[in-house]
Amino acid sequence: MHILNNALEIKGEDDTDSVVTKALADLQKTVDDRLKAVETKAAANDNVKLVERLDAIETKLNRPAILKGDNDNKELSPERKAFKSFLKYGVERMPGEETKSLVVSDDTRGGYLAPAEFQTEIIKNIVQLSPVRQAARVGSTASASVILPKRTGTPTASWVGETEARNETGSTYGQVEIPVNESACYVDVSLQLLEDAAVNVESEVAFDLAEEFARLEAVAFVNGDGFKKPTGIMTDAGIPFTVSGSAATIADADGTADGLINLMYALKPQYRANGVWMANGTTIAQVRRLKDSTKQYIWQPGLQAGEPATLLGRPIIEAPDMPDTAAGTFPIIFGDFSRYRIFDRVGMSILRDPYSQATSGKVRFHARRRVGGANTQAEAFRKLKVSA
Repeated sequence: MHILNNALEIKGEDDTDSVVTKALADLQKTVDDRLKAVETKAAANDNVKLVERLDAIETKLNRPAILKGDNDNKELSPERKAFKSFLKYGVERMPGEETKSLVVSDDTRGGYLAPAEFQTEIIKNIVQLSPVRQAARVGSTASASVILPKRTGTPTASWVGETEARNETGSTYGQVEIPVNESACYVDVSLQLLEDAAVNVESEVAFDLAEEFARLEAVAFVNGDGFKKPTGIMTDAGIPFTVSGSAATIADADGTADGLINLMYALKPQYRANGVWMANGTTIAQVRRLKDSTKQYIWQPGLQAGEPATLLGRPIIEAPDMPDTAAGTFPIIFGDFSRYRIFDRVGMSILRDPYSQATSGKVRFHARRRVGGANTQAEAFRKLKVSA
């Protein structure tokens, strides 16, 4: 309080008020100056610390990136860790404790069962590559075939009087059996890729296998004859069709799309509400040029990125294996694809072959999986037939 004491030294009683006022003003100025000095020093310290932190972050970011390879398996299950080692090194070069975690296939051709996560990744990739899978109803099974009940007759109701006899109105049912067929493929991976610690070999092999399986099954789901393969949607003889308006083209004689409109509304409302179009790229190119009777394009692009384009308000899937437009062909199909059933057989075996492609510096991976597919409701679809 020496500041205040010095300020209060007065020479006379007459100027007491002015002296006190001046002393308080001097005191306020002194306090403000010291607070300002403290704040300035603190801000300077904070700025120094902030600059030091930014420099440290920049130094860290400028360091060469160190990629973690697929040896970083701390969070993987023992089975998946062992499977990744199997893909990379082969069972002969694996540690004994990892070999015990591999599940041996019961197939006489040998190989090891892929872990569930690996199979899930393959199926996820197949869905992105296989057009029919995108819309079909997919399930899994552990059996050699799947038997589904099918209603073959609908109940018949009638109006009756109070005491009149009632007729039988029961439905009739049958069965649809979908056999599960085996598919096999192989992919070749270079030794250098396997030796590169920065490459996730498991993901590479999973995507390559998915690409091959998707190519194989995409053909079968569209045109498969059911012999050692799924029955394709286009080979179901029970699916009705609508004939296009002019020969050798999907358009009518005046270039409109009345044939497609008639096809769409020939389908029952419950199927039409979930309907999806399917055609190949060549046919889709023709469809995009079609107009309705009011000269409006029936094709509408997706309003947002990632949304499918629509044809008469319903999504359209491009399937390369659909027929081209020609006289007497069926280039377009429309319907509720959830009525086409796909069943994946659980379990996939992988056989590592380091010998057959050794002279090319590659390792070949053989994979087997089983899948079944068939249409379970013919009335849920309708095809467009080009006039002959």
